[in-house]
Amino acid sequence: MNKKELVAAVAAKSELSQKDAEKALKAVFDVVTAELVAGQKVAVPGFGTFEVAHKEARTGRNPKTKETIKIAASNAAKFKAAKALKDSLNA
Repeated sequence: MNKKELVAAVAAKSELSQKDAEKALKAVFDVVTAELVAGQKVAVPGFGTFEVAHKEARTGRNPKTKETIKIAASNAAKFKAAKALKDSLNA
């Protein structure tokens, strides 16, 4: 499912116009992004939790040249599915 299809599905499910559904989805993603940037986690009961995972700097190896390289520390978004979501996927 791409963004256009997601907007259409949300519009149909919520009886909003596609324009309003797109605004709502954008607002949700913007808020989640802002909270993660601020170092907070976002928990949606029955769906899951978004949080920031810090990856320490480390050394790696270029598989083509076998040369050792330094990989900088970074942050990544992490999602943990809630039990209700897992259960619905396995029903």
